[in-house]
Amino acid sequence: MLAVLDNAIECFQKYVLAQREREKRLFQEAEEWILEKDSDWFFSFENICETLQLYPDYIRQGLLCWKEAKLKSHSIQAQDASRPKRPQPRVIAKTGT
Repeated sequence: MLAVLDNAIECFQKYVLAQREREKRLFQEAEEWILEKDSDWFFSFENICETLQLYPDYIRQGLLCWKEAKLKSHSIQAQDASRPKRPQPRVIAKTGT
């Protein structure tokens, strides 16, 4: 059960900024599985967390905060990359007096 949880969190974090369709789908499936609250399925996020004596809502909240920070950081980096670079001033060293 721990391996299932580990794999889902790994996909969630690894593919949050995915560009390829397959990776986007892996992220989406992991996110949907983590966010699903009303599932009787044996391998649901809720059941696995409860079996491992973890708090599913706490883990969800942490992952969603992590995702928000990652997306915000990526957005800022993308904005910085699209801005024209200012030329750096040249420093000329004086030699001798």
